[in-house]
Amino acid sequence: MQLASRFASHSPVLRSEYPLSDDQIRAVAPSIYADAPHQSRSQRYAYIPTAAVLAELRKEGFQPFMVTQTRVRADDRRDFTKHMLRLRHASQINGREANEIILLNSHDGTSSYQLLAGMFRFVCKNGLVCGDTVADVRVRHQGDVAGQVIEGAYEVLHGFDRAQQSRNAMQAIRLDSGEAEVFARAALALKYDDPAKPAPITESQVLAPRRFDDNRPDLWSVFNRTQENLTQGGLLGRSANGHRQRTRPVQGIDQSVRLNRALWLLAEGMRQLKA
Repeated sequence: MQLASRFASHSPVLRSEYPLSDDQIRAVAPSIYADAPHQSRSQRYAYIPTAAVLAELRKEGFQPFMVTQTRVRADDRRDFTKHMLRLRHASQINGREANEIILLNSHDGTSSYQLLAGMFRFVCKNGLVCGDTVADVRVRHQGDVAGQVIEGAYEVLHGFDRAQQSRNAMQAIRLDSGEAEVFARAALALKYDDPAKPAPITESQVLAPRRFDDNRPDLWSVFNRTQENLTQGGLLGRSANGHRQRTRPVQGIDQSVRLNRALWLLAEGMRQLKA
């Protein structure tokens, strides 16, 4: 399933280890605080500013830790354009991983409210995005938008119980070297999907741990090593013409979400095969 919006690789973005304030968010994504919809919207458009929904989510214990908005060429849309927030609930932010709600919206009619499930791994600060095992909520700009978004946030939050079950099951599954290589090869095909251009790195590079604690043979560790190496980049490889190069990190928000989600579904598929 595609995101309701796309974000260029150089879109303004802010990530923090602590909850973001309104001033911090406004400096990066002023469209969240638009006081009216874009002039192109009709009277049937139920305008609820994202700032109002954010205020309600904060009352319910959700706090923003990441924000971005897309870059636009038209000046008249800059304060209404698509934006994204990642929020964690107060009861979910402790431990090695935290569950997150990804909230997308715009005030120019280019996207509905959309809430996705995500994970955040504190060790490597990766933004994992769950696949179809948890909730994916979309709310049109009609009726009680704020109430539906709050309800959707809890629907996504409750869906993490299923994600936790999948994660526990992955941790209990051991992969031999051949199975791990098959997983890495499939993951490489997800990122480097042009058959005319071979991947610049190998399966062994994708599987290489960046820290001692990740050097384990269970599926969850293999998945996390693969995810970090593909999204963070920095691996030395060779281009199609033989030139040495380092892989680039995945910076585009939309691209990152799509790749993370595909990797999650790949890990889920391996879990089911091994069950």
